[in-house]
Amino acid sequence: MIEPQTTGRGRPATQARGEDSRRRILESALDLFAAHGYEGASTRQIAEGAGVNLPAIQYYFGNKEGLYRAIIEDIVADTERHMAGLSPRVRAALDRADVTPAELTELLCDMLETFVTLVTSGAQVESRRLFFARAEVEETPGLDRLHDNGMRQIFNPCLALLARLHGRSEADQEMTMRTMALIGQVVIFCSNNKRPILAAAGLDGESVRLIKLIVREHTLAICRAAVSAR
Repeated sequence: MIEPQTTGRGRPATQARGEDSRRRILESALDLFAAHGYEGASTRQIAEGAGVNLPAIQYYFGNKEGLYRAIIEDIVADTERHMAGLSPRVRAALDRADVTPAELTELLCDMLETFVTLVTSGAQVESRRLFFARAEVEETPGLDRLHDNGMRQIFNPCLALLARLHGRSEADQEMTMRTMALIGQVVIFCSNNKRPILAAAGLDGESVRLIKLIVREHTLAICRAAVSAR
């Protein structure tokens, strides 16, 4: 039996068209905010890029700032999707008194490799990288939300794992700096790869595999040194 595509005066089809319009606006806005910044990108340009009328932006997002914040919420949600399988494992390990250094090390490697995937793959990844860079420089609306998300999803779990491995407090300034150094080896790939050094390296599938391999090797060496020093 073939199911009807619409019911109740075509509401499902209408909802699908509305969701499609909303998605196209977000995609157009991400590209334009990345290319021109918050102030430089106009809602008219965004609407034209999405193939919608200008009032559609107000209908779905209220105003330009609402649209900008909606992009940030999309980024937050994407980060949560990437980390969804790993975050509970990290919490469970940290709750155990008998967790081993090998387990902590493997989880730390998994965290950083997942972060590599997050910053090097997915739709509009180039625009996302440039969006982040512009948001930092321009201190745009919602920047705190991006920072809070990065701390909660990436930095704090890595800090907790590394501090536990060292047998130190998460409040220890040295642990914070060591975590920043660890994560920094991934953050460098958040930069716009049109710059010569990253353009030469490339970010195709084989390059991403190599990045993960190198990050894992560095992390394993750091963790082995931490365990030996205890």
